[in-house]
Amino acid sequence: MKRVAFKMKLKAGCEAEYKKRHDEIWPELSRILSDAGVCDYSIFLDQESLILFAVQKLSDNNTADRLPQNPVVRQWWEHMADIMETNPDRSPVCVPMPEMFHAD
Repeated sequence: MKRVAFKMKLKAGCEAEYKKRHDEIWPELSRILSDAGVCDYSIFLDQESLILFAVQKLSDNNTADRLPQNPVVRQWWEHMADIMETNPDRSPVCVPMPEMFHAD
């Protein structure tokens, strides 16, 4: 199992809407993430900077690198694009964060 972390940026005033949309995450999207080997996925918000900090675990045989080609994932990106910083293809701007320390 591998842990990965990354950060994204929320647009000002969109905190409640971001939370609402994730509280109502599409069951199909949850299944796709799980099938790709993504588990134990959390997203935290720094309310001062509006930085979203995401942490997820990936199974050893994960296919997470293929998720951007999935049409449901792309629909989710489109659904979220009005409240987050995005790339030209509507994917969220994600900045990987290397793990510096871990303790069980």
